[in-house]
Amino acid sequence: MNTQHNLFGHPRGLFLLFSTELWERFSYYAMRAILVLFLTDATINGGMGWTTKDALDLYGIYTGLVYITPLIGGWLADNYVGQRKSILIGGALMAAGQFTLAVPAASMGLPVEQMFYLGLGLLIAGNGMFKPNISTMVGDLYQEGDHRRDGAFTIFYMGINLGALLAGIIAGSVTDSFGWRAGFLIAGIGMVISLIMQITLARSWLGDIGTVPAAARAKELNPNQEKTPLTTQEKDRLKVILIMGLFVIVFWAGFEQAGGLMNIYTQQYTDRMIGDFEVPAAWFQSLNPFFIITLAPVLAAFWVKLGNKEPNSPIKFAFALLFLALGFLCMVGAVLEQGGDMTVKTSMLWLVGAFFFHTLGELCLSPIGLSLVTKLAPLRLASLMMGAWFGFNAIANYVAGFIGSHVGEYGAMSIFGGIAITATLSALVLLLCSNKLVSWMHGAESKIELATHDDEQPQVQTV
Repeated sequence: MNTQHNLFGHPRGLFLLFSTELWERFSYYAMRAILVLFLTDATINGGMGWTTKDALDLYGIYTGLVYITPLIGGWLADNYVGQRKSILIGGALMAAGQFTLAVPAASMGLPVEQMFYLGLGLLIAGNGMFKPNISTMVGDLYQEGDHRRDGAFTIFYMGINLGALLAGIIAGSVTDSFGWRAGFLIAGIGMVISLIMQITLARSWLGDIGTVPAAARAKELNPNQEKTPLTTQEKDRLKVILIMGLFVIVFWAGFEQAGGLMNIYTQQYTDRMIGDFEVPAAWFQSLNPFFIITLAPVLAAFWVKLGNKEPNSPIKFAFALLFLALGFLCMVGAVLEQGGDMTVKTSMLWLVGAFFFHTLGELCLSPIGLSLVTKLAPLRLASLMMGAWFGFNAIANYVAGFIGSHVGEYGAMSIFGGIAITATLSALVLLLCSNKLVSWMHGAESKIELATHDDEQPQVQTV
């Protein structure tokens, strides 16, 4: 059973998962902040010397696979391995991948590109085992109907973004001083810290959570479960997950331009000088997690202040898409400042504004989505559905890379403006569908005043 020790009103296991995810995300975002810059840098500087198009194509494929492999990892954890072992296996593979990228290919007697693809392959496989399972374990800390669950995912999400904040600054500084491979090395060290925390503290802080595959637990609770088809309520709830996932694709396809096209734009077309100091391009990748950490408490307080008028999940998703559109309007402003002259450097304030609005959108969508899946997915499909949720991110990341790679053909104005228009139209469609989606949730977001018994307490959606 799970330990009953609490910290700040939550099971202390939450803070172990928070810290484990913090260092894993540090590892991922350190690599993400420098990947495209490393690929496009000249070989004389230690880069790969790729074209912008090839680099962004690879970025889309890599990040897409990072988010599709959790489908496999979630299924393996649900049916065979269990979540805790999956996290350890995934963490070890990711650490190996980062260190493979950090080691000079010549020292291993392999061609540079073979070594590079081996490192990416290890990262992709490891992420598939790690990512869906740690998120599912957060939900497993709480009983059905526990109103603390949404708040727990916000705390957990803070861990993700604290890791990302540190990653951009540290990786950017290290690579500027010691070269690209030093950035991959520091990412690998972050992954090792995550593994050590999980190995040393999981047994005492998490109890039995994650040790038994979800399918075995579901069968124990209901021995006839495998013979029982999905109920109408379960089917409706799965429909909500799948439909919301389509709008997730639109959001992340725009948002993930941050590590690709916007990263290139920062490097090549943004005036990054503050006095005599040139801000490293990778530092801008820390704007998003910085805004997450500073804005999350403000937005959470705002939802609380709204009380019964707090919007439901579909409405919040629609807000997210509108904020995404506002962010890309800032990027349109940057392009307009250039006036068609690609030698003109634009103000970095455009990027700050874009990351600000994109972060508000992320806060309205990402932690809410994670919580939603744990509430709506049947127990026997918990990690699989979390993997499917990340699968939508996979599609979005591939689309993001594909869109960004065509900047040479269509121009930055067309791409930034097109994303803004698509996000706005998607938000309007979601607003029209919101009431039907809430009805298919069958009480997962019911209001508190309807509850009469402890075992019937519905959950109030909060950020």
